[in-house]
Amino acid sequence: MPNTKRAILWDLDGTIVNTYAGHLQTWESALEAFGFQLDRALFVEQFGRNNASLLPALLGFEPEPDLMTKIIETKERLFLQISAEWITLVPGVISWLKAAAEMNYLQAIASSAPMDNIRAMLAVHNLEGYFATVVSGSNLPAKPEPDVFLRAAEVLQVTKENCLVMEDSVAGVAGARRAGMCCIAVTTTWPRSKLSQADFVVEDFTMPFIETLRTLSWA
Repeated sequence: MPNTKRAILWDLDGTIVNTYAGHLQTWESALEAFGFQLDRALFVEQFGRNNASLLPALLGFEPEPDLMTKIIETKERLFLQISAEWITLVPGVISWLKAAAEMNYLQAIASSAPMDNIRAMLAVHNLEGYFATVVSGSNLPAKPEPDVFLRAAEVLQVTKENCLVMEDSVAGVAGARRAGMCCIAVTTTWPRSKLSQADFVVEDFTMPFIETLRTLSWA
């Protein structure tokens, strides 16, 4: 009997929660603490990647492992300190999470963020109960590689054809496409013109969930 389970794989930063400003501030502070200056334009281009691939891009060189560890640990400590104050929900996202649950779709977090970071952000708004599993891509090849999405599908035991990815970044959308998955992109971080690889683009999640799925012929 074919596997007919369906799943929604959610990115977190910029997709469920608005964290861009918090990440920008804490990356800037962490780099300054070690004598480096953040190029904000470069940060915008690279936002959405995991720390291990983002930091060399921001520095312009591959740092020694000890330096990389110290900068990333500093950044994450600072981010966790401000997370409760800075994190807000993307408009309408709770209605989509509830609708997907009511339709018996499995849901998972498939994020580039470290696991402690993910857990803290979910806890701020009591979102943990919506997700059957949480997958961190911090130790996987960074988006646009598809690994974090494929890992989430494997854990859920859902085929890639039956997975719908929710993303906000160019790299994330590209990763979903490489995974062979349908993708909805939200324009919280990038303009619609940059997210053209997605199957459907929304400004936020205030459009009814089922209506969006019918537009995609995915419901």
